[in-house]
Amino acid sequence: MRTRVVGIAVGVVSWVGLALAVVLVVHVVLTVGGANPDNPITSTIKAVAEPVALAFKDLFAPADAKLKVLVNFGLAALFWLAVRAIVLKLVRRLN
Repeated sequence: MRTRVVGIAVGVVSWVGLALAVVLVVHVVLTVGGANPDNPITSTIKAVAEPVALAFKDLFAPADAKLKVLVNFGLAALFWLAVRAIVLKLVRRLN
């Protein structure tokens, strides 16, 4: 039973961490690529990405808006991937 619960927890943590990072990366790609900000896909991704970026969204303030998104949201994506890896390691130790 314990092995099954740990396996489910590993799966959930893995997918959630990956999904958070993917949303951030998609926001970077759409912004740097010049996607229409009024498009519902672009605005939805931005609306989800901003709270997920936590304090990273305004960590650096370069003059270029696209560079700002690239650096700050890119760092946030790396942060979530690191958190994912750490939590997965901890959860796997429970097994």
